[in-house]
Amino acid sequence: MRLAKIFACLVVVCVLGMARFGLAADTIKVGILHSLSGTMAISETTLKDVMLMLIEEQNKKGGLLGKQLEAVVVDPASDWPIFAEKAMQLLTQDKVDVVFGCWTSVSRKSVLPIFEENNGLLFYPVQYEGQESSKNVIYTGAAPNQQSIPAIDYLINDLGVKRFYLAGTDYVFPRTSNKIDEAYLESKGVAKEDIIVNYTPFSHSDWQSIVAEIKRFGSEGKKTAVISTINGDANVPFYKELANQDVTAENIPVIAFSVGEEELSGIDTGPLVGHLAAWNYFQSVENPANEEFIKNWHTFIKDGKRVTNDPMEAHYIGFNLWVKAVEKAGTTDVDAVLKAIVGLETPNLTGGTAKLLPNHHLTKPVLIGEIQSDGQFQVVWETEKEVEGDAWSDYLPESADLIADWTDPVNCGNYNDKTKTCGGAEAPAAPAE
Repeated sequence: MRLAKIFACLVVVCVLGMARFGLAADTIKVGILHSLSGTMAISETTLKDVMLMLIEEQNKKGGLLGKQLEAVVVDPASDWPIFAEKAMQLLTQDKVDVVFGCWTSVSRKSVLPIFEENNGLLFYPVQYEGQESSKNVIYTGAAPNQQSIPAIDYLINDLGVKRFYLAGTDYVFPRTSNKIDEAYLESKGVAKEDIIVNYTPFSHSDWQSIVAEIKRFGSEGKKTAVISTINGDANVPFYKELANQDVTAENIPVIAFSVGEEELSGIDTGPLVGHLAAWNYFQSVENPANEEFIKNWHTFIKDGKRVTNDPMEAHYIGFNLWVKAVEKAGTTDVDAVLKAIVGLETPNLTGGTAKLLPNHHLTKPVLIGEIQSDGQFQVVWETEKEVEGDAWSDYLPESADLIADWTDPVNCGNYNDKTKTCGGAEAPAAPAE
């Protein structure tokens, strides 16, 4: 009798274990790698939330390949080494099928070798400096030719700007972006003495002397603008100091590449009306798809005041492309999904279409918006059609001859079109982080 009871218990344990294993096998795991604490939480928490919304909506449609999607959320806490640790955890321990995440370029570069070595798949939703194309990354944010280059054209051609103050946070995105922008400005005839570049640490809070320098630079007889790649919570004291020193959109306009609706939600925007931002999406864009997205977001988050922004749209596009690619491939296997995803299209939220290119970048419209008193943006300029994302800048000599193409026969992220040779994921002489 005792042996029979022991045997019965063992059977129950095995059945329960098999049930748990079967449950795990019947879900598709989606990793979410966004900072929920630290200096970047102001921007990244919303991206975690929108991913949960998209996963919930897909599950209500029946899931994917007959399975429900399971979100696996981690917090890299705005710490770049922790990003790498959490990426490794998601791929090797949690065994996720795909990851949506990162914000800063240094966080992306921290996880890049993890994804390449473990053949993971990362959807990266934020504008970045280019000069990179990895087989294992889908870049759903803007490349420089989809943000900073059109923004400079607008400043020169529409506003008559002659002098440029480039203010950035001290890490790879602002440094590389500004290097490209300086080269482009010089190609447009802007003299070197009419360009100032300045970097500050993450979470920088004392802006008094820098804003005073901007005022002096802008008071020498030439129309001046600030190109801002300041990232994270440092934007709050920066914009407050602009207002304190009466730097207005009329005398020295600021165009930002890392400030959207979410960042403005914590600022008194009254004194900032007229300052600018360049993105590929604004909440204020009017079309049925965007109206439905905003409605669904407010319902999901249970807060009608929560805003939407460009990186949220990038996750919306990236998630929909991933779903289509999995359905096309009939599997979540990374290699099969990567083969299936190139050339796929999905509606964006501005009324156009996003297409995934062979270089793992998207086609995107470029919009420039003016800050309004309610924290929204009024679109004042936009491209006539979607712009194809370019992984490698034509304005830097080390990358002018490079292309990325992850389809046969090239199958390379750093292909020299002149020498017909393939390099690595990054160009030589890339600036240090």
